[in-house]
Amino acid sequence: MFLSEMFNEYKKGYQTLSKDKSQNKIEDLRKTKLTLAQINQLRKMNDQRTLEYKENLEKVKLMYGQPAAPAA
Repeated sequence: MFLSEMFNEYKKGYQTLSKDKSQNKIEDLRKTKLTLAQINQLRKMNDQRTLEYKENLEKVKLMYGQPAAPAA
């Protein structure tokens, strides 16, 4: 998790509050089962997160990489 994620709102498509059933109650004794739709959504989120990580890595390489050699 990045520090900016703590203070900024979630990007569109990251979290669906109407479908969020992550909080269990005391009477929930059985282990939850993931549906194919949930697995697909997790895969898409992971793909998006990987893409954003690669984009962020390119920015970091640009900021902290070796400067270009001056033309002689």
